[in-house]
Amino acid sequence: MSSKPMHVLPKRVLIVKTSSLGDVIHTLPAITDATKAIPSIKFDWVVEESFSEIPSWHPAVDKIIPVAIRRWRKNIVQTWRSGEWANFRKDLKARKYDLVIDAQGLLKSALLTRGLDASVYGLDKDSAREPLAAKFYTNPVAVAKGQHAVERVRQLFAKALGYPCPEEKGHFQLAAEKFSDSEGLRPKEPYLVFVHGTTWVDKHWPDTYWCQLAKKATEAGYIVCLPWGNDKEHERAKLIANGNPNVQVLPKMPLKGVASIIAGAEKVVAVDTGLGHLTAALEIPAVSLYGPTSPVLVGAYGEQQKHLTLDDCDKTGSIPDVHPAIFAPMTPELVWEQLEAGV
Repeated sequence: MSSKPMHVLPKRVLIVKTSSLGDVIHTLPAITDATKAIPSIKFDWVVEESFSEIPSWHPAVDKIIPVAIRRWRKNIVQTWRSGEWANFRKDLKARKYDLVIDAQGLLKSALLTRGLDASVYGLDKDSAREPLAAKFYTNPVAVAKGQHAVERVRQLFAKALGYPCPEEKGHFQLAAEKFSDSEGLRPKEPYLVFVHGTTWVDKHWPDTYWCQLAKKATEAGYIVCLPWGNDKEHERAKLIANGNPNVQVLPKMPLKGVASIIAGAEKVVAVDTGLGHLTAALEIPAVSLYGPTSPVLVGAYGEQQKHLTLDDCDKTGSIPDVHPAIFAPMTPELVWEQLEAGV
């Protein structure tokens, strides 16, 4: 069945977009579009519990419905016996929606829409990452591949809700007052944030390069702040800060706390990771480093975002011996040049 415009303007819509951090953030501009087209609209959102604070940052999101698919998968028997899954389903099915939008396009997200008393919109079999997911939608929607993820979600929402997709660049519309320095953790001097942690080993920029870049930044008069989320990232942060009093290893903090630090930064350097997408959503100038991945479809989306790829690097000269080797041509000198040039 193809998607058709709504004859009656929807007032309450359920979004299913559970993970990951970047994917959740990429959904926010579509909500901004929808609220401009339909000012009275409100959204509820099913999202992984670890990312559940993000939807609340957008003023049009009303109810957050945490789901724990990642945790439940680790012990399916315990999840079933505890009644946690049954309670989640009962609570979700009790709610009334004008329609549901599965913005994930995966089988796991499509299954969450089963049994809901509303039309379900999602990407059709030729558009979704997992074509089987489209079988669960009452209204499969065609959205061309080969576009940035933000634009694809914006088009999905526009077709589901029956308004023309805006031509201008999407806006995340994060409420600035939510990211004040309430804990007093921001340095008083101008500072940079280095987002150095990512789950994929080959996406890590070499540790020695981070140390050299930190030296350049502090010699230029900046404080450097280093967030971290696990023990390995904490060890790397301490390595980068070693012997440099103007490099600060931040305490471990929730996502909102990290966002508040990023929101006060002059600029950010980030590897290909969720906090890089958060930086773009907060509209902080950033240089994002891409080695084995491409920014074309899922790069940091927003104003003043510089994507530095291996195509931008000089591979003809002497190549340093660093790990991972793929990043060897992307030297600290090149990154610093891009940072100074303005993004």
